[in-house]
Amino acid sequence: MASVQNAGRSPVKILFTTVAVALPAIAFAAQTIPVYLSETARATFKALPSITPTVANNPITPEKIALGKAMFFDPRLSASGVLSCNSCHNLATGGDDNHESSIGHGWQKGPRNAPTVLNAVFNIAQFWDGRAEDLKVQAKAPIQAAVEMANTPGQLIATLKSMPQYVEWFNSAFSGEADRVTFENVAKAIEAFEATLVTPAPFDAFLNGDDAAMTSEQKQGLTLFMDKGCSSCHGGINVGGEGYAPFGLVEKPNTDVLPENDKGRFAVTREADDSYVFRVAPLRNVALTAPYFHSGKVWDLKQAVAIMGTTQLGQELTEKDVDLLVAFLNSLTGKVPEVAYPVLPAETPTTPRPVLHILPQ
Repeated sequence: MASVQNAGRSPVKILFTTVAVALPAIAFAAQTIPVYLSETARATFKALPSITPTVANNPITPEKIALGKAMFFDPRLSASGVLSCNSCHNLATGGDDNHESSIGHGWQKGPRNAPTVLNAVFNIAQFWDGRAEDLKVQAKAPIQAAVEMANTPGQLIATLKSMPQYVEWFNSAFSGEADRVTFENVAKAIEAFEATLVTPAPFDAFLNGDDAAMTSEQKQGLTLFMDKGCSSCHGGINVGGEGYAPFGLVEKPNTDVLPENDKGRFAVTREADDSYVFRVAPLRNVALTAPYFHSGKVWDLKQAVAIMGTTQLGQELTEKDVDLLVAFLNSLTGKVPEVAYPVLPAETPTTPRPVLHILPQ
């Protein structure tokens, strides 16, 4: 989706008023789908692995996964005891919360749209500005952010240590360490669980040689996606997420889509060239993760594709182009792993009490 147009402008419509092109649909598809499409696609993208991917400096084990899963769903990681990782990265709704921006501690509204956690392990970095190098670093940030879970490492560890079942799980997951219930190990366990959230899609089957896995329209959209240059940013295993790009490479979008007070990666690097630069969005499961962009201002996928056309490619996509590109994006909707809601350890008399925050009237 490295292309398209301003939110207030509608895509150009091409009206077919003659029968000169009234060929059978299958013939049209045959003319617009290169015979070498699968080979070209494999050179540009990469199919998801069939096993849980490895992560740096954190061997993944069943014990870590189970512990991380419990903590991912446990609202007691937050100071209020209300918010869990799953609150903003809901595995039932595409791995995000389907809000413009997430609601955190005391009903505070966060500054950016929550990215999906699905397949996030394949991203070059985490957050829209790439300030977290991996999922371990990312997992620590919301727990401590005042606008999100508003907790402290000390309070969290006291909470976990107060419940014998958690202590037992940490001992099992980190048996070779002297101090096992630590904030670093919290992050490692959550990372291990999140690494399992891989969603193979019809597109992966196509890349692996199953030509029938994608429809004719999806293949036409894939061809267009590569021919238009979308794949120059949205390539690789996650169809994006592997680099950074200015939002407004060719034409700056309207301020209702690109807020002027959010300069993206500039806040991390303090380099002028990084103003309005963001990590390229991974497009897997994009059909499930509205609203779109870091601002969360666009709710319609067709509109988002059109905006990308003008801002990134300098092209006003036709309605047919947009429809075909969206058809391709639908082939990226994958099968989410079945995750049973965990039964969590019970509190004890020593478990710290929730800290509620009431906003002023």
